[in-house]
Amino acid sequence: MIIFNKPYHVLCQFTDSSGRATLADYITAPGVYAAGRLDFDSEGLVALTDAGYVQHLIADPRHKLPKTYLAQVEGIPTEQAINQLSQGVKLNDGLTLPAEAQLIEPPEVWERVPPIRARKSIPTAWLRLTITEGRNRQVRRMTAAVGYPTLRLIREKIGPWELGDLRPGEWREETCPRDRRDLMRMMMC
Repeated sequence: MIIFNKPYHVLCQFTDSSGRATLADYITAPGVYAAGRLDFDSEGLVALTDAGYVQHLIADPRHKLPKTYLAQVEGIPTEQAINQLSQGVKLNDGLTLPAEAQLIEPPEVWERVPPIRARKSIPTAWLRLTITEGRNRQVRRMTAAVGYPTLRLIREKIGPWELGDLRPGEWREETCPRDRRDLMRMMMC
C-alpha cells in the first residue's frame, strides 16, 4: 500500500486527456490504483493499493471508514455551526451522518501553490472534521451549508493511515495485512 500526499490541482487518476497533472506524475510503483478519490482542488492523503479487497474496504461507503480533514474556512465558525456539523447537515442529497467537528488553531501545513484567495476584511479559521461517508465534495458542501465556505481542504487521515510528515508530491509504502480479517481489525482501531 502507498500513502501519497496529493498536491493541489492533481487528478486522483493516472491518465488525463486534457494534460492535467495526475498520479502518474508522482507515483512510480507499478500496478497500484487509488482507493477512493480526492477532489482536484483538495490536497492530502490518498491511499493506493494493488489489492482489490483493500480498495473496496477503504472506498466502499458501507464500511463507514473515518476520514479526517483540515478545512480552512471563510469566517470564524460559531458554536452553533460546529454543533450543526457535529449533528449532521441537511444537503440537497439528504442529511449527512454526524461528524466530529472542532475549531482548531491554524495547523502547521505547507504553503499552497497558488495560495488561497484572501480578503483582508474577512478572517479565516481552521476546522478538523472527521466524516464516515464519502459523498461528492461532502466537507465543502457541509461547511458551506452552515455558512462557512471551505477555502482549502487537506485530508490528513483515512482509518488507521495518516499523512504524517509527507510533503506534497511525496509518498511512502505502508504495510497492509494480506488477510481480510486482519485488515478489518486494523481499520476498526
